[in-house]
Amino acid sequence: MGQDGGIERRAFTQELRVDQTEDFRPVIRGYPIVFNALSQDLGGFREIIRPQAITRTLEEGVDLRALVNHDTSMVLGRLSAKTLRVEPDEIGLKMTLYPAATTYGKNIVESMRRGDVTGGSFAFRLMPAGESWNFQSDPPVREVLDMRVSEISIVTFPAYTDTDVAVAQRALATARPGSSIALLRARLEATLGRGTR
Repeated sequence: MGQDGGIERRAFTQELRVDQTEDFRPVIRGYPIVFNALSQDLGGFREIIRPQAITRTLEEGVDLRALVNHDTSMVLGRLSAKTLRVEPDEIGLKMTLYPAATTYGKNIVESMRRGDVTGGSFAFRLMPAGESWNFQSDPPVREVLDMRVSEISIVTFPAYTDTDVAVAQRALATARPGSSIALLRARLEATLGRGTR
């Protein structure tokens, strides 16, 4: 069962890098989403993003934006403008970003070249039935199977906010065996003949 509509953010630790195009424009490359990698503890559970989790985002043609620090007024690139490209491969979702030549765009490129900024984050909404839980692990592990990614950000501090942790912990409480929601879900799945996962 999915979230209650909350947006979640996840830091990515794959280091971003600044390259240069043939016409000397900067280009930022990296993996905002890495597949099949176990996250750090997210407040009582860990998480793995499976490759199929980004299928919806790609098939629906979500017009992703690349931002600075999740600030919608600081757009570095956009899919529809062809200033941002994303492509899945065996590692994860590969990003190529041609940052805007704005003051904040130039500042983020300079900060990355100096090594002051190296990380990022992405925002997503978990879809209904978009997760699977393993409560045999300690802490439990959530597999993300279906999500809609809304944006990618280059961030000064790639960490989780209290809000992100609260949304994620609600997912854990909802899915934990014995919770009223988990019991209702099991009954519904049994009634529909799907069984439990």
